[in-house]
Amino acid sequence: MAQDSNRREFLQAGAAALTTSLFTGSVKGANDRIRVAFVGTGRMGSANIGYCAQVPGFEIAAVCDVYQPALEKAEAQAKKLGFDGVKAVHDFRDILADKSIDAVSIATPDHWHAYIAIEACKAGKDVWVEKPACVYVEEGRKMVEAARKYKRVMQAGTMQRSGGYFRKARDLVKSGALGEITFCPTFQAGLAKREGWGKPPDSAPPAGLDWDLWLGPAPKRPFNPNRWGVRDTEWSAFRYFWDYAGGAMTDWGVHLLDITQFAFDEAMPLSVSAQGGKFYVDDNTETPDTMLATFRYAKFVASYESRTANNFPMYQNTYGTAFHGSEATMLVNRDGVFVFPNKKGAAPEITTKDKALADMNVPHWRNFQECLRSREKPASDIETCVRSTTTCLLANLALRHAVTLDWDEPAWTVKQHEIKPFLKAKYRAPWTLEV
Repeated sequence: MAQDSNRREFLQAGAAALTTSLFTGSVKGANDRIRVAFVGTGRMGSANIGYCAQVPGFEIAAVCDVYQPALEKAEAQAKKLGFDGVKAVHDFRDILADKSIDAVSIATPDHWHAYIAIEACKAGKDVWVEKPACVYVEEGRKMVEAARKYKRVMQAGTMQRSGGYFRKARDLVKSGALGEITFCPTFQAGLAKREGWGKPPDSAPPAGLDWDLWLGPAPKRPFNPNRWGVRDTEWSAFRYFWDYAGGAMTDWGVHLLDITQFAFDEAMPLSVSAQGGKFYVDDNTETPDTMLATFRYAKFVASYESRTANNFPMYQNTYGTAFHGSEATMLVNRDGVFVFPNKKGAAPEITTKDKALADMNVPHWRNFQECLRSREKPASDIETCVRSTTTCLLANLALRHAVTLDWDEPAWTVKQHEIKPFLKAKYRAPWTLEV
């Protein structure tokens, strides 16, 4: 009951017009095509174009990117998928001003997520926004406030919630089959090269990149290939700089811990602590290559472990979300559900290689469309992603300031006064975050 009360207070704070049960607004008929614009067309943005195209009823109407080669590539992709007349624009504000656009998909660097999502709500658009929801705790709260105030559907890109493996895992937790659960570790492990991303010097931006608009509300910095970090065969390196993201904690950790909170009805931790650093990789990025965070919830402890210099598996896997119960231990990831009974000699029960259960991205887009028509909350309603993202942001703050943080959920802040200023968004002029 206390958790439900805290959740209601979070939703109600700062916005008298908030609603917590149903969205209301324009309802599209089953035969109406929903026109979607894609802002940010890098690897994730182009992937979303492909997933969206597989759901009948969507129309890819526009693409937007500050990097001209990425914009041209996305325009060609949409046309190849059968969407002629796709509008290609440089500035997302042109997308928001276009009244023919029904929904906006945001796959920009993380530091742009909150601003564009909120402005899209104000412009009457529904929103798909990639994880993590935000870079500052304050941004997340304002994203929820905007969705409620302007009666918008806002689906987050935590697509595992639409995956059958993860829904099955949640059902097993809720059924009591694992017994009483008191420990929930999450982890990912890999073996990076010591030189990492290297140490390229600052330089002029590449042709076709509007670096100032890419930076947007982030601090003004000289262009560096790693701060931008766009490469055709790898995920962008911007996520390893504090100005734009939160490293592995908000990149992988938000997916892993999101499933913990999904299984326990969106519970938030009571306290958070973390240790870590750059112990192995020697490049010019800033976030840790090794990290261990612990989260004290009301009835269990969770942890997040990130290893970059060692890929030794646990639970027969190199990543996942685990639940340790008095009857059994379960691990879930994108490869399946693995249940290890506590009884001595009992064989593990493993569910894998089931395409119907493994699919996540297209079902997540299908759920988004269903909710655009019904105006109900989607599978990854923005509030859920904000809660999971905030949990990860607190871990990074605990690490960077060498302090255990106590979370005050009703006030949506920490009890350590010296940390409170770091929860607030710090935007470069002229950008301001207003709901």
